[in-house]
Amino acid sequence: MTDATDDPALHAIISERRHLLNLAYRLLGSLAEAEDAVQETYARWYAMSREQQDAIRSPAAWLTRVAGRICLDQLGSARARRERYVGEWLPEPVPGRAEWLGAVERPGAGAPGIGAAAGEAADPADRVTLDESVSMAFLVVLEAMTPAQRVALILHDVFDYSFAEVATVTGRTPAACRELASAARRRVRDARPAAADAGSSVAAQAVLVRDFKQAWETHDLNALVTLLDPAAVFTADGGGLAPAALHPIHGAAEIAHFVFEVSQHLRGTAALVERLVNGRPGLMVRVDGETTAVYAFDIADGRITRIWAVRNPLKLRVWAEG
Repeated sequence: MTDATDDPALHAIISERRHLLNLAYRLLGSLAEAEDAVQETYARWYAMSREQQDAIRSPAAWLTRVAGRICLDQLGSARARRERYVGEWLPEPVPGRAEWLGAVERPGAGAPGIGAAAGEAADPADRVTLDESVSMAFLVVLEAMTPAQRVALILHDVFDYSFAEVATVTGRTPAACRELASAARRRVRDARPAAADAGSSVAAQAVLVRDFKQAWETHDLNALVTLLDPAAVFTADGGGLAPAALHPIHGAAEIAHFVFEVSQHLRGTAALVERLVNGRPGLMVRVDGETTAVYAFDIADGRITRIWAVRNPLKLRVWAEG
């Protein structure tokens, strides 16, 4: 068998995996589904003859197009599956600052088929940062978009593909893709008020999360209420496989009482662990050494505005080691 290090062409193909996984996770909101999409992309590449592979001018662009199309198809079918989902569906959380979630260097920039279209200005105001694009808050907003809007926004705003390139994935015109991305940005702005995270550093969020953890551990109901925005929303995802609130809980007092009730069942058996969740300070709940829940937070004006609790064990497999 040929080793990738002995075959530059094969090595170049394999080295695209990190980029493809970055792309697929943001498009699908599921690490497991993203890995399946990447595997299918490579299966299609290796199904071609060597002559067919050599005829492709930019393998990186080809792999991205195929992965994008696979994800687009999956997003369409996922909508039907999620209509049958028990309770609320949340994206699959990932721990820490996993290497593949870090800064993404666009592969093959400058190669044929890669790069911004001539005359297409890149407005920083119309871009989503890489850090933001893996936050739970942003991934949740993506779920409200059409599959085509989601693909156009992620490919163009996050990965810097031109609308001409986005068009090869969506099967629409570049002008239509521009409109899709514009509509997607409006959804993001509507869902994320200007005050959200304003002046809030990761360190500041970590302090709030630590205070939340302490109030939870000490069963301090008043402290919990104080940390929460009066209009805060708590959303849980158990998928019918773990106990969880089936509908979002609204209001600081209501959320605090709910968290207090949950803590009664965890007392003496659980440990709350501070962890980075999708690059932001969050909490992991471990019961008898097993991860049973992951909490992600969003803040604005010094208070917690959103809590997302993922309890579906199928979405916590990557957290098994704690």
